[in-house]
Amino acid sequence: MPLYEHVFLARQDLAQAQVDTLAETATKIIEDNGGKVVRTETWGLRNIAYRIAKNRKAHYVALDFDAPAPAVAELERQTQINEDVIRYMTIKVDEHEQGPSAMMRRGDRDKRRDDERGDRGDRGDRGDRGDRNGRSRGRDDFDL
Repeated sequence: MPLYEHVFLARQDLAQAQVDTLAETATKIIEDNGGKVVRTETWGLRNIAYRIAKNRKAHYVALDFDAPAPAVAELERQTQINEDVIRYMTIKVDEHEQGPSAMMRRGDRDKRRDDERGDRGDRGDRGDRGDRNGRSRGRDDFDL
């Protein structure tokens, strides 16, 4: 059977439990039509590039599955009808990515970087900036 990746964006005002229910519904549609879901990832509530139907954020969910073409058609039909889903995309892939997706690795990398910084949140010594001789530039230091 062909391999697919399906990503959908759910409205920002949904609770996480409702988003999980949407993912379970998609999984059920695939399995009822002879497919098999390999992996389900919830990427969480994230900013979107532009406003879609008055939403500035959306819950992202990704599904990796293998299924026949009629299962994909039914999944897309049901997703299109659902008012809680604001965008979706299904693509056919040659093979599924092993391990966590790039979005999940990105979150791990950001968390690891935050842990290295500690509670300070600063960037540490920049090294590329020269010594400022104990002075800092404020708004009043500029000539207008």
